[in-house]
Amino acid sequence: MSRTTTELDQGNASAGKIRLPNGQVLNVKSNISIEADEIPVIDVSGIYSENIEDRKAVAEKVREASHRIGFFYAINHGIDPKFADGAFEQAKRFFAMPIEKKLEVDTARVPGEFVGYHAMQQYSGNNRKHKDLSEAFNIAYDAKYDPEAITDEPSTSIFLPESELPGFKDGLYAYHTRILQFARKMTGIFALALHLPEDFFADYIKQPEAGMRILHYPQQEHSVDDQNGIGAHTDFECFTMVNQDCSGGLEVLSKSGYWIKAKPIPGSFVINIADCLMRQTNDFFVSTVHRVINKSGKERYSIPFFYGFDRKKALEPVPTCVSQDNPMKYPLMTGGEYYKWRASKAKDGEL
Repeated sequence: MSRTTTELDQGNASAGKIRLPNGQVLNVKSNISIEADEIPVIDVSGIYSENIEDRKAVAEKVREASHRIGFFYAINHGIDPKFADGAFEQAKRFFAMPIEKKLEVDTARVPGEFVGYHAMQQYSGNNRKHKDLSEAFNIAYDAKYDPEAITDEPSTSIFLPESELPGFKDGLYAYHTRILQFARKMTGIFALALHLPEDFFADYIKQPEAGMRILHYPQQEHSVDDQNGIGAHTDFECFTMVNQDCSGGLEVLSKSGYWIKAKPIPGSFVINIADCLMRQTNDFFVSTVHRVINKSGKERYSIPFFYGFDRKKALEPVPTCVSQDNPMKYPLMTGGEYYKWRASKAKDGEL
């Protein structure tokens, strides 16, 4: 999973401060999550309309959510659920394999890339007593599975031989292809949300950063103060689209300092802004801290898709988000430079 380091200073068992990489300090008022209607549900079916006004109507809702909390649910997205169902089934097959077999595709085999297998209790970015209780497998963009590909560069993904896990790779990429197409469509909506031409980011997404991760979270026995499924973090591409099962566990840190439950809505994606898009929008869109706590009493599975721009492209400021009175806050770098810096930190355990 693409993640950005957050430092957690706990003054007591129920609260603390989170320091983000941009220097911002967030006060956490309670470590216990609550239910609240802060994450909007957006019907995105209008993005397929030939009427630009319908697309702009969706974009304005996306603009409000992306600026206020950086999270929203997308419903009526148009992707046949059979593809997600197939990917979840492949996830369960992979994670049921012996640890020795999974370690044959350990992420350590691909230095500098966030692909392959990430073992259980490997990371602890928030300095909890116990390491994060989850395991994951990441795949990268593969032009062979992209109908709009402009390159034949090989993917950085690694897999077990097909004979050892038949259908695994194709099952994951069948879903990846559909959500990639949806992500490209949403990129135009984000451009409209920033009051830009719909094709403003077109050159950025011809060869996108489009990683996907399957995740397995066993039931947590330790308290939330001692262990997380995945600790507090932000994602580091442009935006993330999460398909989660019915177990729940995803939690979002509100501006008021409380953890908000992002309860599952069947058939939806949870979409959140990530660091690169926050940088390009000069903090107008917010990359919000989130975590996973699995206290459902059963195993949890989720599939986040991490969408970013072409690694070779500079993360230039969006013109509607900078001015003489509001200059760019971040140094200019390419998406690839930012990705490799974050990936290397994450592999060192700084999640």
